[in-house]
Amino acid sequence: MREILSEIDIPPQFPDHTQLPESDGTFVKNFQEHPQCLMLTDSIAPVLQKLHPDGQYCIGQDCGIYWRETEPPEKGAEAPDWFYVPDVPPMLNGKIRRSYVFWREYIPPLIAIELASGDGEEERDATPLAQARQKGTKPGKFWVYQQIIRIPYYVIYEINHAKLEVYHLVDFSYRKLQANEEGRYLIEPLGVELGLWRGSYLNNPEQFWLRWWETNGKLLLIGKEEAEQERHRAEHERQKAEQERQRALAAERKAAELAERLRAMGIDPNAVD
Repeated sequence: MREILSEIDIPPQFPDHTQLPESDGTFVKNFQEHPQCLMLTDSIAPVLQKLHPDGQYCIGQDCGIYWRETEPPEKGAEAPDWFYVPDVPPMLNGKIRRSYVFWREYIPPLIAIELASGDGEEERDATPLAQARQKGTKPGKFWVYQQIIRIPYYVIYEINHAKLEVYHLVDFSYRKLQANEEGRYLIEPLGVELGLWRGSYLNNPEQFWLRWWETNGKLLLIGKEEAEQERHRAEHERQKAEQERQRALAAERKAAELAERLRAMGIDPNAVD
């Protein structure tokens, strides 16, 4: 396991998560984003608990990943809609994380997911820093994730078109992965697959959602689904027990009727083998 660097290893002139803005003032782009992120986190939690029994990991949702110092500071950050970082503490010095400061911790997220409201142009923008400076703009998100933060798995999900793309960092560049026969993508370090599932969640109508699967094809359930599955299992067990009880009662009645007939014939039923 990679060593988790402490804050004292970093020169004091570099700001930490408590000194950097936690928001750039923008708002969530679509109503599916929040429940979608809840679904991703809820269902993957048991997997992460097994991978990190010490609890050393964090999950971010629309949280800034600071990768360079700028003025204003938020220009030097990207905020994936959902990301997971292994081998880092969920809190720093007893404080809730306000952002993820890459120059202080060095460990990149293993996977970052962008939920594109439009056609994904912003999420696929590979404009390098030098070119962006000439234009007076920020470098492209795709370029930052690939060249600077170096996130091993980058996911773009176009919500309006139910279109999913997964990129894997190989030899310093992203390669677009091909889906398997079930239309899912293997995220090998997690031992799970990512794909689209059609259904309803919370009070949202039926639509396509990003979901995790085990490699054997079993869907990773969210808490509500697990509770419903347990309710069905308990009901099935109750019905099974009731059927057994009814069969036992029927057998007792049949035995009692047979005993009564034997007595009517002058035969002691207790003497019959």
